[in-house]
Amino acid sequence: MKQSGHYFSEYEKEKICAAVKSAEANTSGEIATMVVPQSSSYREAETLGALLLSALLAFIVEGVLEYIAVTNWNDTRLLSADFFFYGGSLWTFIPMVFLFFFPLCHLFRRWPLLKLSFTGKRRINEAVRDRAVRAFFEKRLYKTRDENGILVFISLLERKVWILGDRGINEKIPHLAWRGLVKELTQGIREGVAADSLCSLISSIGIELERHFPKKSDDVNELSDNMLT
Repeated sequence: MKQSGHYFSEYEKEKICAAVKSAEANTSGEIATMVVPQSSSYREAETLGALLLSALLAFIVEGVLEYIAVTNWNDTRLLSADFFFYGGSLWTFIPMVFLFFFPLCHLFRRWPLLKLSFTGKRRINEAVRDRAVRAFFEKRLYKTRDENGILVFISLLERKVWILGDRGINEKIPHLAWRGLVKELTQGIREGVAADSLCSLISSIGIELERHFPKKSDDVNELSDNMLT
């Protein structure tokens, strides 16, 4: 997975910046964009995934060792749960789980995409939403004069997009109005045309903002047109 700072090329960043300037040309609204590598560390998924896989690997190894032992003893008995849990294997199974656990934790940190397999959709959606809200306030997007700042937030790991508007925008444009644009950008990210899709989305937002927040004679650019970091 690409890191957020390298997801868009310099050319694409300039193209996105130009799209923001163009979209804001006829509106007092302020558009900001931000890309993050992931919205959460998902530590609980990391722990759960590593633990379950450790137990599975330990069980497989114990099964192989048991089979070898039974074969060497020329014992024709079927491998049974009783033999596994009461034949002494349990005392090696538990340490083996711990032995596998820490390398697997490292594996999940190295490839965070694995964590999503152990994370529910609700948890992912909440993580992206919360991270977008935090970014909105951290970057002081709520400080615009007419409360008409809007953030286009992209979380790469989850391939999720949030469009978050300030109070002035939400009073005139319902959040559901952005749903179609979010779907288009999400699809563009999956198809590898994120920059073009983001520029198209920014243009559509600019048209909508122009309807509700026409440019004023004393308007100034209150937010950076460059992608936020």
